[in-house]
Amino acid sequence: MGYENLTKGRVSEVGRAYSITMVTESREPHFNDFYLARLLIKKMYQVEQSGDIESLSWVLMPEHLHWLFVLKTSDLSEVMHQFKGSSSHTINKLINQQGAFWQRGFYDHAIRNDEDLKKISRYIVANPLRAGLVESISDYPHWDAKWL
Repeated sequence: MGYENLTKGRVSEVGRAYSITMVTESREPHFNDFYLARLLIKKMYQVEQSGDIESLSWVLMPEHLHWLFVLKTSDLSEVMHQFKGSSSHTINKLINQQGAFWQRGFYDHAIRNDEDLKKISRYIVANPLRAGLVESISDYPHWDAKWL
């Protein structure tokens, strides 16, 4: 699927919950490195502290991020662009790499009012279990959820 297809029909609605997925360039498993994973998580907290989003849950997999949040500012694409740019710059500098760190674009799903945020959150957090990375989510270090 091309980048243009990812943006078709994208709407930014303040107060709406979104499920976001972004993938590293060439699916490189950069986040197998504990330090890089924690660095990205710090960048995620900075986005929340800026007031752009309210984070509900997330899981950082070796080569991608799933993030459920409520948008607090008016432009989803701009928030994600700034997050991806800032994290790319910081991580690329640290690993002495140039060029793309993330694949272009991101996948987003605007959560309907009738969808259960806790159910979606549990699904997101369970990704390491489904991927066979751990037998218990308590053994996986890179996740958080408002309710769990």
